[in-house]
Amino acid sequence: MKKYKILITAILFALIATSSYGKDNTQERKLFLREEIKRLSAILFDLQLKNTVSADSYAIFNVSEEQFLSEKNTEKSYPIASVTKIMTAVVATENIDMQDRITLTTRMMTPYTRLSPSLPMGLNVSAENLLKASLIQSTNYAANALSYFLEEDTFVDLMNQKARELEMSNTVFYDAHGLSTVNTSNVLDLVKLINYIYKNHPIILEITKNNNFWMPCEDSISGMCKFMNLNIFYENPNFIGGKTGYLTVAKQTFVSLFKIEEEVFSITILCSDKRKEDVENILKYLQSLIKIKQKTGV
Repeated sequence: MKKYKILITAILFALIATSSYGKDNTQERKLFLREEIKRLSAILFDLQLKNTVSADSYAIFNVSEEQFLSEKNTEKSYPIASVTKIMTAVVATENIDMQDRITLTTRMMTPYTRLSPSLPMGLNVSAENLLKASLIQSTNYAANALSYFLEEDTFVDLMNQKARELEMSNTVFYDAHGLSTVNTSNVLDLVKLINYIYKNHPIILEITKNNNFWMPCEDSISGMCKFMNLNIFYENPNFIGGKTGYLTVAKQTFVSLFKIEEEVFSITILCSDKRKEDVENILKYLQSLIKIKQKTGV
């Protein structure tokens, strides 16, 4: 593997030099050389990523050019944990009036892991605020409560129906919050989903960047609590939006969109032990590729 990387790097530098400084090259040959630089750069960085990314499965997709740049175990399905909530957001946005309200009951809330702050039982809350709580702080009972606007089984049926509409053939949803390991997908299907959201529901992505969301709660003297964004990438200026997830079985999951130098990329990761490090390595890879494109004009 190391020998191949050294060889490709050497060829790459030679091609860059020839393309940039060769006085005798025809325009046609220069174009050929630049395309070779692009191809070899992609191979080199793909090899590097496969050695550095800890995730069992990942996919990097150039949305602007509709092209996969690097991928691993793309067809294998894994539990996706709270990444489930982005499909919950799609179904809620398309089937519920966000100004409609519901009163929280024990049935909606007690079975699910509670993160502080806690929504008070009996609170009459809008679908919009439940959507925000589920996406920003990944609040499980907020996602579950959303499903009761349409009846829980009906809501999950719509999630699976939407998956079929988007040709997510390796995806199954069992609930609206992602706690069940039956919620499974692969990175190819999740790329389809995040791209659909980008084109049709950009407001969902905007919500995932919010870290200034307040709601009535049980954990404050004032009766209002701030719901903290659990996605560490929300502060990244290149982050368009996305969702993280975690379960012991699923490990760390992530589906996202980033904009780098006017190009949009989706980064999808499943079954990772080091999500933050994986994403940072991928972002470095993308920035390096873009620099080569700028240098060579391809």
